[in-house]
Amino acid sequence: METLKVILIVVGMHLIALAAACAILIPAIRAQRRRDNGDQGEGDSGSDDGWGNQPRIEPKPSRWPGGGVPLPNAEQSRVRLRGPGRIADDLGHWQRRPEHAPAPHRRPVRS
Repeated sequence: METLKVILIVVGMHLIALAAACAILIPAIRAQRRRDNGDQGEGDSGSDDGWGNQPRIEPKPSRWPGGGVPLPNAEQSRVRLRGPGRIADDLGHWQRRPEHAPAPHRRPVRS
């Protein structure tokens, strides 16, 4: 008797889920068929004056010249990044650190 109750609960849950899926999918399928047939539906006159179809507005020119004189406490960079040529040519060659003297050979001490 207990297994019958479990089976009925599981079947009932599946039927509820199937009904919910149908309630969601049937209106969506009908709306798609209307669009495919060219029917605009109720309340839609077919005009294209929505939000996405406004003419583009050109941005206003800025009154700020941008760039300008560097700040008094600014440090100039070593390399001009916008100039022509390669950056590596202006940096120069790097100097290597001096080589360390080899470590003295240590013999293992046995105790």
